[in-house]
Amino acid sequence: MTAIGNNNISTTFLRKLAIAAGSDGLLTEASDCWPYGYDNSRLQAQPGAVAFASSHLQVRDIIGVCNQAGVPLVCRGSGTGTTGATVPLQHAIVLSFERMQEIIGIDPVNRTATVQPGVTNAALQQAASQHGFFWPPDPTSAAICTIGGNLAYNSAGPRAVKYGAPRENTLALKAISGDAKSFHTGALTTKGVVGYDLTRLLIGSEGTLAVTTEATLKLTPQAESRRTMRASYRDIHAAAHAVAAIMSQPVTPCALEFMDNSALQMVRNFSDLQLDPETGAILMIEVDAMEHAIDEAASQVAAAARVDGCSGIRIAGSQQEVDQLWKTRKALSPALRNIAPKKINEDVVVPISQLPRLIDGLEKLSLQHHIQIVNFGHAGNGNIHVNLLTDPDNPEESVRAEACLSDVFSLVLELQGTLSGEHGVGLVKRDYIARELDPVALQLMHQIKRQFDPNNILNPGKTLPKL
Repeated sequence: MTAIGNNNISTTFLRKLAIAAGSDGLLTEASDCWPYGYDNSRLQAQPGAVAFASSHLQVRDIIGVCNQAGVPLVCRGSGTGTTGATVPLQHAIVLSFERMQEIIGIDPVNRTATVQPGVTNAALQQAASQHGFFWPPDPTSAAICTIGGNLAYNSAGPRAVKYGAPRENTLALKAISGDAKSFHTGALTTKGVVGYDLTRLLIGSEGTLAVTTEATLKLTPQAESRRTMRASYRDIHAAAHAVAAIMSQPVTPCALEFMDNSALQMVRNFSDLQLDPETGAILMIEVDAMEHAIDEAASQVAAAARVDGCSGIRIAGSQQEVDQLWKTRKALSPALRNIAPKKINEDVVVPISQLPRLIDGLEKLSLQHHIQIVNFGHAGNGNIHVNLLTDPDNPEESVRAEACLSDVFSLVLELQGTLSGEHGVGLVKRDYIARELDPVALQLMHQIKRQFDPNNILNPGKTLPKL
């Protein structure tokens, strides 16, 4: 862990905070608070205290105490984020949502679910499935990540290629601004154009504008049938061209995942993929449709995947084989963590047509900087997880890695892409995003931040660089 310094807060403030949090709702001992000061970025700071809320009103009161005292506040789900967005800078108070795990209701007629922010993605999926629905966002960490965190980062996962990210699958929010004012955004209808779209503004803002205490989510009916296939290629360039071919034909896959040769070498150590040793990349493709149409849909996608350099396409013949394939994909990121615990993990996105150029460029940067790069991710969105396997405890390698990362971002922007698709900005990417944002747009964003959070107590120092 990399520790970040902090300051002291007063006992008077802590007494007021304890009243707002209620009985058994506040941790103040350093050893008790320490586990709440990190996220999956491996950065950590000591919280000033940790408050637990059980209701909207408690959240409002806690924010009110912090706002009155000018003490920063950081919201936390389960800490699965990778950019330091929940690390409590400036000795911030951590507001944990682990006691707000209620699924308030599933409404099959209106195809909605209303939940508190501490509900896990997996718990929501299980509840929705009992009614024949699912919520499309499905991050790798779905088993433990929370809906509040999914909304904070606009985290999506494989199914976004067809069904969209949280912004496309959230109807309304109940929230509290930095000056402790409650408000609602959106509507319980799938159509609505009254006022500015504050719902989409709050989603992806990483808790810097307001604190969400309730979300009404748009559910999607489960498909009647699904086909899962694996396409093998001689190299990453052929696979990149296949992605472009697949996405330019009428049938949209519900998942289109990419793993390069380095990623395959990692997973071969713990999973038998039965791949030819010469395989340089694979695509994992999933197609869903009505039962009567599934075979034709899968055939069309498979035909598009057969570009020059394709060495074979295998359709999973059993649910066990499907489960094994996805288990391998979802285990890749943890496997990389074991090999390179302090790896640099980016989630850049480029237009689909630029994916071959991105892959070419990353290969050249790896050679130029002598840094191993492992690529995998949501190829159907052009969202590639670029992993720089580096040891930051080696000063010379650390310098090369930072230079390589800077060049990766320059390449992405040159290809008219964006620096983050779903991991967010947080602390780790904050100082890079001025390269992407228009100066006037960045200034407007700072003005919006001041309007929602006039005393700058909500997750300060994250997401936006200083002007």
